[in-house]
Amino acid sequence: MNPADLPRDLTAAPPLAADALLAAVREVAQGPLQQQVEAIDREGHYPAAVLLQLGALGAMSAHLDAPAGPGNYGLAIQAMAEVSRVCGATGFMMWCQAVCGLYMQQSGNPALMGEALMQHSRGERLGGTALSNPMKSYAQIESLLLKAVPVEGGYIVNGTLPWVSNLGPDHYFGAIAAVMDGEQPAAATGSAASASREVMFLLRCDAPGVELRECPSFSAMEGTGTYGVRVKDLFIGADEIMADPTKPTIARIRAAFVMLQCGMAVGITQGAIDSMWAVEPQLGHVNQFLEDRPDTLQAELDGLTQRVMRLAETPFDSSNDFFIDVLDARAHGAELCLRAAQSALLHQGARGYLMSSEVQRRVRESHFVAIVTPAIKHLRKEMARLSAEEMPA
Repeated sequence: MNPADLPRDLTAAPPLAADALLAAVREVAQGPLQQQVEAIDREGHYPAAVLLQLGALGAMSAHLDAPAGPGNYGLAIQAMAEVSRVCGATGFMMWCQAVCGLYMQQSGNPALMGEALMQHSRGERLGGTALSNPMKSYAQIESLLLKAVPVEGGYIVNGTLPWVSNLGPDHYFGAIAAVMDGEQPAAATGSAASASREVMFLLRCDAPGVELRECPSFSAMEGTGTYGVRVKDLFIGADEIMADPTKPTIARIRAAFVMLQCGMAVGITQGAIDSMWAVEPQLGHVNQFLEDRPDTLQAELDGLTQRVMRLAETPFDSSNDFFIDVLDARAHGAELCLRAAQSALLHQGARGYLMSSEVQRRVRESHFVAIVTPAIKHLRKEMARLSAEEMPA
């Protein structure tokens, strides 16, 4: 079942509004985006025009509250799935834009919630997220890479992030830095001080002291506007602050952050199943002996998608039990994506082994779904930790 075919009572938007949005997104995905997929994957083409078009439709802001009504996370996930079904890289950039909008709206900062958020919601301005390192830090996998020193009117930030996606010279992204105690020089790295808390802020790529650096070539997702970011003596003032301290905001948005990623997994999996059905008339007589047949995978995907849609009805449930369910759904999506992409390759045989094959691309895209933060190992670690907290003494 296509995610767009889910029962409409699972979405909060009026049925016609949801149908119209998904139909428009599907037209963009199967039209101009489909024509650019190989350039995105093989040449690192950044599909700015497509992203602006999707933004204008509201595909990357359906989850945000608006004067017309509350946000609809289920619809946002469905729109991301429609795009990821054609191009996983573009689906990932939709997620980057979507969570950046989430940070801005949840900040409570009038400077970020007014015209800035409206421009972001309409796709007139594009942004990303640098919460991979902080999420790993909170899970005690690595330490925070950005350090902030309090100064009059704000903070001075220094540090380097190895890769941040959906960036460009006029883009921005949400970031988190450790706030260092004690008197520190402006360019301090914080190594000689201890962090008292974290501060979350909007980091503008064109701000003085910010440098974008080219990353090494990845096996996939080359057209995602991914750069290394070096920050030197960057001043962050009140207009850029998203949360200070950060942890209460992270606790509030963590489920929504992870849940939105399910759109990528659902879409890439559906695209893999499509590729399996495409060769069924010619190869079904021999493919019937393979495991993970398309009808079996489709049934599992339908069940997962409906589960995600139910979770999307309460994205800000802050309970540990709910977050465990979200993490488990996200892990299931990554694992199903891997299985479906590999099975599509086996079903297609030699034609799927061509570098130009969409199956070959989806195999590499599925690997990304499995390792992007939170990766499968990170998800399992967090589920184990949270489950242990829930166990009686």
